[in-house]
Amino acid sequence: MAIPQAEPGADLTPFNRAMITAGIMLAATMQTLDTTIATIALPHMQGAFSVNLEQITWVLTSYIVAAAIMMPPTGWLAARFGRKRLYLVSVGGFTVASALCGTAGSLTAMVVYRSLQGLFGASLIPLSQATLLDCYPRERHGPAMAIWGMGIMGGPILGPTLGGWLTQNYTWRWVFYMNVPVGVLAALMIAVFVTETGRNRTLSFDVFGFAVLSVGIAALQVLLDRGQIKDWFGSREIIIESIVAAIAFYAFAVQTFMAEHPFIRPNLFADRNFSVALLFRLCNGMILFGSAALLPPFLQELLNYPVLTAGLLLAPRGIGALVAMTIVGQLIRRIEPRFLITIGFLITAYALFWMAHFSLYVPTWEIFASGVVQGFGLGFVNVPLATIAFSTLAAERRTEAAGVYNLLRAVGSSAGISIVTTLLDRNIQINHAIIGAAVTPFDPLLRGGVAAKLWNLGTARGLTLLNAEVTRQATMIGYLDDFKLMMILAIAVAPFAIFFGPIHRRREPLNEPAA
Repeated sequence: MAIPQAEPGADLTPFNRAMITAGIMLAATMQTLDTTIATIALPHMQGAFSVNLEQITWVLTSYIVAAAIMMPPTGWLAARFGRKRLYLVSVGGFTVASALCGTAGSLTAMVVYRSLQGLFGASLIPLSQATLLDCYPRERHGPAMAIWGMGIMGGPILGPTLGGWLTQNYTWRWVFYMNVPVGVLAALMIAVFVTETGRNRTLSFDVFGFAVLSVGIAALQVLLDRGQIKDWFGSREIIIESIVAAIAFYAFAVQTFMAEHPFIRPNLFADRNFSVALLFRLCNGMILFGSAALLPPFLQELLNYPVLTAGLLLAPRGIGALVAMTIVGQLIRRIEPRFLITIGFLITAYALFWMAHFSLYVPTWEIFASGVVQGFGLGFVNVPLATIAFSTLAAERRTEAAGVYNLLRAVGSSAGISIVTTLLDRNIQINHAIIGAAVTPFDPLLRGGVAAKLWNLGTARGLTLLNAEVTRQATMIGYLDDFKLMMILAIAVAPFAIFFGPIHRRREPLNEPAA
């Protein structure tokens, strides 16, 4: 007869569970906040370091690449050294690296410190998800993932708002300094309340698998980040990075299925719910970060909103997400997660349809309202997706699975940003050519009235002003095309929720015999 085994977290008091939740979510939110909080401060850093636009983007790239590389080994590190030890090292290292970023006096130093931030912070998201799942009984995983989703989605959404406020009222360095007190508090709470997990000192590490996966991820991330700058496959650099990424991923696939102890065990993907969830995680990351990359320049450069106002107009997405995750955390007990996921993507698609019909004179309330709806839709997806992804996985596989699950989000975010920025740039050029070709001296709009005086084709000033207006209109159409593309993606992926399998809805006793 099997020995009764208590479910993880069954012996926690409500107070300890609350303190663990608060501590790990402080750390997770701090890490996700740094994925976007620096974007709005980049122009100020560019001036401080006296570098061009291409060089300053390495402040973002270095962080993303380092975090993506170190996310997959989270499961092995936690099993080998203990989850609590890994947590404390990650939080401590991230906090110190944040302080160093604030003191950086050159771009080289900033890139090194941002890389350290990414290396230490990579484990915080998978660890927070696995720890929360272990802290709560299975029937409360929905509300637990709602709490987790608030921190994971709230950070990137609110990052530009907070970054704009700090940059305008203080200096861009406080974008990084603010992590220090948060990191210290999170480390103290984890040290006091989180219990250590078991350690497997004999656990082997697939060095070759990790090496080729790291090379593949790094090459792919750099390719996606620099593709637009280097004109994609018109550049030798991009071609080389593509070849390196393809060879590395092929070698990793072979190693995964042929090695006795692979870096990521392939039977992890035999779980249907987890594998389908990876597709949704990838698309969700593309939509979330693609729109996050478009909105700040859209508001500041095209609609001429001040930096702080632009940041505040991005906050409604966070408000909508928080409301949705609060609601869906309760609904998930009564409604199948796959239905909630479908509804969430359709709500997101409606918000993007709304945004695809903006004009250059769009009222502020429409920007606010569409942001609330988009955040609500994305929030409606995140909780049931995280719940169903881990619903049929064994508890001991959660940390490893969380690393892979969140890696797909990182890849999706980079791909989303790369795709929308590339299409924006190209569509602006195409639209400019089409609109410019339609402008002739015989156009009735240019032959009388204010327009004839302002855009006088016979003067250099008139031609310059007319070209600026054509560029403005072409840019607006480019943004609308990107919003429409993300709307199509949201609609296209929603039906795939039918491929999710059922999850067990019965309330399991805490002393259920082990299988």
